[in-house]
Amino acid sequence: MSRAPAALPPELHPEPIPRHLAVIQDGNRRWAKGHRLALLRGHQEGAKATKEIIRACDDFGVEVLTLYAFSTENWSRPRHEVSALMRLIEDNLRKEIDELDEKNTFIRHVGEPGPLPASLRRELARCCERTADNTGMVLNLAINYGGRAEIVRAVRRLAERVKAGELEPAALDEAALDAELYTGGQPDPDLLIRTGGELRISNFLPWQVAYSELWVTSTLWPDFTREELVQSIGDYQKRDRRFGGVSA
Repeated sequence: MSRAPAALPPELHPEPIPRHLAVIQDGNRRWAKGHRLALLRGHQEGAKATKEIIRACDDFGVEVLTLYAFSTENWSRPRHEVSALMRLIEDNLRKEIDELDEKNTFIRHVGEPGPLPASLRRELARCCERTADNTGMVLNLAINYGGRAEIVRAVRRLAERVKAGELEPAALDEAALDAELYTGGQPDPDLLIRTGGELRISNFLPWQVAYSELWVTSTLWPDFTREELVQSIGDYQKRDRRFGGVSA
């Protein structure tokens, strides 16, 4: 069900607002290096941008916002950086949960929790449980997320159901697989934003973004603002989405 915008800027039309907006938040490390600061400072400034964009999406009436916070490949980064980033994510969850809950936001973890630090797993679980009955914007936090791993996980779950006699092989279709994804029951992303200028999806929602509109900016994530979000949605509103068909 669509959400009415709380505060839509004059540059945007009421329709179409993306029901599901996905964001690859890239550029924290490059921002820190460019400013000759510690890498952690880049992630801290990125967290400020995240807070602003969550608020803006809620104001604009976005139904689902999915943020790519930490990928399965990010474990290859230096251990001290990964540890600091895990603590930062946990601290920000603890700081922001009151406001998110007050705004009726429903928090969901998208990814495999097992490898995460125990304290972060507990905080994620606490936030998800606390907001489980909220009916506002869904905030998907993709932490330790990998798109290929998500698809393999979904296929395994379907295979287990077939083996148990709960599902006939003939019933295996796109809808069945889609239902087993972390985002099962949610609309696919209408718009995928990538900051930092790289022209790839980096294993982010490969199944779900099959027909998403793409918007790439060279702006590094800590510098990404509400105004640039408005620009990206305004560009989206001008596009002709044909989904493989032809214009009406």
